[in-house]
Order: sequence, then C-alpha cells, then structure tokens
Amino acid sequence: MPRKDFDFASFLLRLLFAVALVFLTYNPSGYSWVGWLDSQVPMVYKAATGVVLLIGWVMFLRATWSSLGGLGTILATAFFGIIIWLFIEWGFFALDDTTVIQWVVLAVLSGVLAVGMSWSHVRRRLSGQYDTDEIEG
Repeated sequence: MPRKDFDFASFLLRLLFAVALVFLTYNPSGYSWVGWLDSQVPMVYKAATGVVLLIGWVMFLRATWSSLGGLGTILATAFFGIIIWLFIEWGFFALDDTTVIQWVVLAVLSGVLAVGMSWSHVRRRLSGQYDTDEIEG
C-alpha cells in the first residue's frame, strides 16, 4: 500500500535527488557528466551514464510539467528568481561573478524540479483534491 503522508522530509528527499540530478549533469567545477565528456573514459560509460541521467531528467521534467503546468513552472522559477534578486540586494553575491551565478542558477533549477515533484502532494494536503492523469482510450 502506498504511503499517503507527505512531510518536509519527503520534500527534502525530492530536493536531494533533484540536486544530485542537476549537479551530476553539469556544474562549473567540471566534476559532472558534461565535464566527463572530454575525458579519456570509454564512450560506453559516458553513454550509459548519459542514459541514466536522461531517464532522471525525463521523470523530473514530466512530473514538474504535470503537476505545475506551464504557468506554475514559470511562477516557481519567478519565485526562486526573486529570492536570488533579494540575495543580490543583500550582498550575498554579485552579478559579475559568473561562476557563482552558474551555481545559483543550477540550485534554482534543482528547487523548481523539487517543487514540481512535490506539488501534487502539497496541493492534496492544502485542498484535499487529488491530481490524476487523464487516460484517453
């Protein structure tokens, strides 16, 4: 029987997987799949890892699009963008440091994906309404 509860730990787990997916795919340090493409590692390992990452991206993007929709995804991105703007205003980081901006954008992408994976559960808890997929037949 599936679990019917959703709590902050559930969200954090989704966030952890989103962060892993995003930062394993690309990050400015070079220790990522994109950075690995230039290495001497045999292509079969790169291809296998790429397929696994692609599966993760498809799962996260489909869930995000299904639960948030286009407008919700834009609003979630705008929300995180406003938080970045606030941090810039507070002086936590500056726009002239492109490496920091890359890290922040990747963190925002992780946040949007985690919210997308979690939104159906949050909406159910707030409204009592379940999201269902329509199956045409």
